[in-house]
Amino acid sequence: MKSLLFAILFGLLAGPALAENTTPYAGTVLVPTNQPFQEFVERLQASIKSNKMGIVAEACATCGAAKIGVVIPGNRVIMVFRPDFAVRMLEASSAAGIEAPLRLYITEGVDGNATLTYRLPSAVFGAYQVPALDKMGAELDEIVAKIVADATG
Repeated sequence: MKSLLFAILFGLLAGPALAENTTPYAGTVLVPTNQPFQEFVERLQASIKSNKMGIVAEACATCGAAKIGVVIPGNRVIMVFRPDFAVRMLEASSAAGIEAPLRLYITEGVDGNATLTYRLPSAVFGAYQVPALDKMGAELDEIVAKIVADATG
């Protein structure tokens, strides 16, 4: 009986991690880069700037973990947007303001290379079903695709 209870408990605890859905939202893009994590982060930052988007903020889980003496693989979120898009977004829908800035999530694999994960802006803003946001989302899709192409190329 103890073995059965242990097996059930273990299954409940281990199950979600084994069944992780890495793209739980429609419009999520995963881009393996074949580039070392830190090198890719720097290339992505440069590409964001050269494509005339602004880096609004960065969140570095790796940096935070290091502050408490824990070493984890590279993990960074770079948040990007631009004032003209912010104005357009808010004119179309103040509720959509929660979606800005857009997030580009970089993780380090066991091989040391980076993977980029992001949601297509058209998917993010398309949920609001506002034509002006649909148009803006499509424009942002093109800009983000160019940023990614430049950083991975």
